[in-house]
Amino acid sequence: MSLVVVGLNHRNAPVELLERVAVSGQALPKALHGLVSREHLAEAVLLSTCNRTEIYARATLFHPGIDDARHFLAEVGGIDPDALADLLYTYHDDAAVAHLFAVSAGLDSMIIGEHEILGQVREAWQVAEVEGTAGSLLSRTFRQAVEVGKRARTETAIGRHAVSVSSAAVTLAGETLGTLEGRRVLVLGAGEMGEQTAVALAGAGVGEIVVANRTTERAATLAERVGGRAIGLEQIADVMVRADVLLSCTGADEVLVERAAIESVMRARDNRAMLVIDVAVPRNVDPGVGQIFGVTLLDIDALRALGEQSLQQRRAEVGRVREMIATEIDRYRTERSAREVAPLISALRARAEELRVAEVDRHRNRIGDDPAARDVVDAVTRALVNKLLHDPTVRLKDAAGSARGETYADALAELFALTDDDPDD
Repeated sequence: MSLVVVGLNHRNAPVELLERVAVSGQALPKALHGLVSREHLAEAVLLSTCNRTEIYARATLFHPGIDDARHFLAEVGGIDPDALADLLYTYHDDAAVAHLFAVSAGLDSMIIGEHEILGQVREAWQVAEVEGTAGSLLSRTFRQAVEVGKRARTETAIGRHAVSVSSAAVTLAGETLGTLEGRRVLVLGAGEMGEQTAVALAGAGVGEIVVANRTTERAATLAERVGGRAIGLEQIADVMVRADVLLSCTGADEVLVERAAIESVMRARDNRAMLVIDVAVPRNVDPGVGQIFGVTLLDIDALRALGEQSLQQRRAEVGRVREMIATEIDRYRTERSAREVAPLISALRARAEELRVAEVDRHRNRIGDDPAARDVVDAVTRALVNKLLHDPTVRLKDAAGSARGETYADALAELFALTDDDPDD
């Protein structure tokens, strides 16, 4: 079996494609079961964020498993699987582990070192565990990936003063307008990203923050935290008439702000300029809004340049994190090999014990009925077997995770006709 990764991210796909293959949190359980119902995918974790949609799977056969994942993404996005093939990246085994570790550490993010991705990796794994689609292989891999992400942020400066997607949106708004001080901002969405955005806005000195959300209670809680006020979605048009900035970051999988609504708003405000920043994927604001006179529309693609600046500032730390990841991959490989040789060692010892007992029983009549004599023979033969197996066992364990260890394991299985059952099979 192979650990595989199949996906798209901000590096190789435009936002239009990313939003087509995005899977909302509400749809995630059904998607996970849809993945493991495929013939060649035994386990699955689905990571879908504003920057990426990736399938981590345990494939019973490598190429058919890749095809299963590719067809799943094509179905989600309503895309020809063959057309999608050239855009997807795929990794397997150690390369797949290295990719996940890099994602968790923030090296593969649009904003290098951003914090949100670690929580998103953890949440994707937890949902898969709850749904029963993450088995032993993926759970071990994701558990270590979360550890790697934590280490990267505590032992290096990769996340120091890191610009998250939400804070980058606020920075972008400030750069576009010159300043956010005294500005009126409408935040659409009160989830995790909405919360981070509102907090960043409060720190930027905006004049007024209005939080709109489908659930008004959640909006009210966030608004109270940042000294703003809350409204329902049905009130956003009225608020936009006075707002300087609309910043949308909900988890909805549909357009919430139509072009016609913004056209009406702009007439009501006498075409006074308005900035709209939509960092949601799928987008919450009709892309046609950008064609309206007086409206500046920026989406997730507009953050790419800011991400490049962030990369330059953190380039020195990237090397340190990659060294850490290399060490963690070695540990992963060693622990995996140790798990693989453990059944082999058990099988060897079981086979030796079986032969020992059979030989002692075969010579039972010659030993006689004296219990003491039988105990002596039993103890001597058991000690002899243990001594003979001690060095091979120790050397096999010590070599686990190396090419030499694989050679030893293969030779042992072949010479003693042992079944080397991979615990991940």
